[in-house]
Amino acid sequence: MANLITVDDLKVHFLSKRGIFSQKTHAVKAVDAISFSIPKGKTVGLVGESGSGKSTTGKAIARLVPITAGSVYYNDTRISDLTDKEFYPYRKKIQMVFQDPFGSLNPRMSIESSISEPMSIHLKDLNESQRKEKVAYLLEKVGLSADMMARFPHEFSGGQRQRIGIARAISADPEFIICDEPVSALDVSVQAHIINLLKDLQSEFNLTYLFVAHDLAVVEHMSDSILVMTEGQIVEQGDAKEICRNPQHPYTQKLLESVPSL
Repeated sequence: MANLITVDDLKVHFLSKRGIFSQKTHAVKAVDAISFSIPKGKTVGLVGESGSGKSTTGKAIARLVPITAGSVYYNDTRISDLTDKEFYPYRKKIQMVFQDPFGSLNPRMSIESSISEPMSIHLKDLNESQRKEKVAYLLEKVGLSADMMARFPHEFSGGQRQRIGIARAISADPEFIICDEPVSALDVSVQAHIINLLKDLQSEFNLTYLFVAHDLAVVEHMSDSILVMTEGQIVEQGDAKEICRNPQHPYTQKLLESVPSL
């Protein structure tokens, strides 16, 4: 199966001062020489504790943080070397679902405006009436009602806001979605609904996912394969069920032991 995303020897380093009054800087290796690929239509789970570099990896692929070294390919195009102007068409193809749906939605924009904004940028052939019709369609697809589009983010629960965030992410017809801890801020009872929604949308729209999380149980349910990351490096990777049933690296074993009994 062809790969949609290929990451080759990716490094993302940040300069940081050691103390408040220090003049010396050192490099924080948030991502340190990792390589992996994501086949079209599949989900790769990226799991690790906070600070492991997993969210930075997703943001680097989406060009939201600068890359220090290495390459990112979209199909056969090396998108990590493109100028901002050259990368612009890929902003439509690559979208993100964030951890905090309230923080990712403008509180002053109605739900209709939030969901239609990516369309107005990337689908310029749609007129206002067509965009509104598509917003209604997407709200129905994510399990909400079309008559909610005039409301504002504060009028919804956390789970509903995440559904709105997902609708916004797919509004511009992307191919690849980076899900950055999309259920960690939600109640356990809501998490399963959001995960099943993502899986249903993937099947219907032939989406490819990078699913970033710290919970191995959630990642196993969502992913075809898993990458285990700590201190900026991938320490184990393979089939999702195999890694969860027979982890080889001590860090993976530690993560698995921390998963609550379900």
